[in-house]
Amino acid sequence: MPSRNSKSVYFFYIRFSSMGKIFHDFGVYLILLGRMFSKPEKPRMYWKETFRQMHDIGIGSLTVIAIVATFIGAVTAVQFSYQLRGIGLVPMWWVGAIVRKSLILEMAPTLTALLLAGKVGSNIASELGSMRTSEQIDAYEIMGVNTSSYLIAPKIIASIVVIPMLVIISVFLGIIGGWAAGVLGHFYSTAEYVRGVQDYMKNWDLVVMLIKALLFSFAISSVSCFKGYTVKGGALEIGKASTQAVVLSSIVVIIINFFVAFLLLD
Repeated sequence: MPSRNSKSVYFFYIRFSSMGKIFHDFGVYLILLGRMFSKPEKPRMYWKETFRQMHDIGIGSLTVIAIVATFIGAVTAVQFSYQLRGIGLVPMWWVGAIVRKSLILEMAPTLTALLLAGKVGSNIASELGSMRTSEQIDAYEIMGVNTSSYLIAPKIIASIVVIPMLVIISVFLGIIGGWAAGVLGHFYSTAEYVRGVQDYMKNWDLVVMLIKALLFSFAISSVSCFKGYTVKGGALEIGKASTQAVVLSSIVVIIINFFVAFLLLD
């Protein structure tokens, strides 16, 4: 039977080995990003791949983002309308201001990022993982192609360009969803809702939203590329890497969301 000292040694070994793996993976992640910024051999190929990724990320995700954003705005409007009715003597045009503010600062960028972490992140990790296990990446490297740049840079650039656009669309559709739910439920009129949406609008809120969208898009794409590019093994490892990409990128999004809100909101 193992002694208490041996159990303690084993515990500290597991703990420090796990921490060592985290630092090792983070170092590999930074090296991979550093190699990505090398000068492309054929810029024309990179632009073609970037536009393909923009189409896959943007058009491929537009439907699910539109549905979720519309109903999130509708649910927010209905919930706050019930709350304000219960309080009494509160102008219902406040609902428009609440829906606008909550969508711009929190719901649109964060929920869009989390949805895309599941959809886009898993696709990126699976694609790169399949190329790694089938030795396509090795074949590119033998031909002298900088695979870190050619396979990763277009995905990150496309995400940084397209995901903020999806966030803007989700804000617009969420506001429409809030208007439709309130008018159909006879909570307020169109004029009241429009007044609330326009009331005390701050341009800084839009800046914070775009900063979040840019940081989220970089985190999702870079983490997913790292997990897929560094896969070792077969089909089972590809599935694990895809799952890890979704989980890790979602965690990073939540952490970034906290620090941006803590540092930039007043």
